[in-house]
Amino acid sequence: MLVLSRQRDESIMIGDDIEIIIVDVRGDKVRLGITAPKSIPVHRREIYDAIQRKKAQEEKPKEEPKKPSE
Repeated sequence: MLVLSRQRDESIMIGDDIEIIIVDVRGDKVRLGITAPKSIPVHRREIYDAIQRKKAQEEKPKEEPKKPSE
């Protein structure tokens, strides 16, 4: 993990296309602005995790009902 210190209005570049800007710092909260191409989804972690759980559930094969023994 890369750890950087930034102040308000400073930014971090990821590759050539993604910029993360420190918009505001208040106490223990930091507001970030993110500029990225529309082809790259940007989500808060809890939303990303929910999307991944939903995808995993949709990919599970549907179980066929068990046939009674004859």
